[in-house]
Amino acid sequence: MNDQFTIAGKTYSSRLLIGTGKYKDFDETRAAIEMSGAEIVTVAIRRTNIGQNAGEPNLLDYIPPEKYTILPNTAGCYTAEDAVRCCKLARELLDGHELVKLEVLGDQKTLYPNIVHTLKAAETLIKDGFKVMVYTNDDPIVAKELEQMGCVAVMPLGSLIGSGLGILNPHNIRLILEEAKVPIIVDAGVGTASDAAIAMELGCEGVLLNTAVAHAANPVLMASAMKKAIEAGRESFLAGRMAKKAYASASSPLEGVIR
Repeated sequence: MNDQFTIAGKTYSSRLLIGTGKYKDFDETRAAIEMSGAEIVTVAIRRTNIGQNAGEPNLLDYIPPEKYTILPNTAGCYTAEDAVRCCKLARELLDGHELVKLEVLGDQKTLYPNIVHTLKAAETLIKDGFKVMVYTNDDPIVAKELEQMGCVAVMPLGSLIGSGLGILNPHNIRLILEEAKVPIIVDAGVGTASDAAIAMELGCEGVLLNTAVAHAANPVLMASAMKKAIEAGRESFLAGRMAKKAYASASSPLEGVIR
């Protein structure tokens, strides 16, 4: 099935976006990402060396930009100013790369987005020519505001980052999807393959995850499971599920039954 999707003018076959943090080493990172089939790989600029620390192992030697779309993210930033600075560093390190994932956090306990600073940073980055994919809460009003501002993708959380709690508020995700004219990608909270499938069955364009794979007992095997779950969830959405009914409905019709 030729079912591609587009972000910032570039088309992708895989709807799974995957992170690079929390693995035991870069070899495991590479193996899991290869197994996942992901084409977009997100990198925390403040936590991962992609050339800013000379003499240290460089992630790009394992996840080459020639093969993957590297998506720098602002994980660990708690103010708009820090996030903007981080994106500018990424652009310099990646030779003018403009596609970034913006996240501005509110506190260290919940890692919930600080929406005031997120909006401020998004506006600044868009004016500076960045193509912004933005992590946000599951508020439909905020999601529409970020879209209208010019973000190329809006990424509402399923639940708290790294929690593995799954999609806690599917109703709000549906509300966001009803009004969206840019890709909606669930970001954060996925714990297992069924969570990823649910996100896709809601109609999301994709899922971004990290901890669910990196902290699995077998990360490479979990990466394979996530790939299949994304594909199955997408096909289920496109197929259109049957209507829910309050009572039983026989699989075979009663007409013509021998009595």
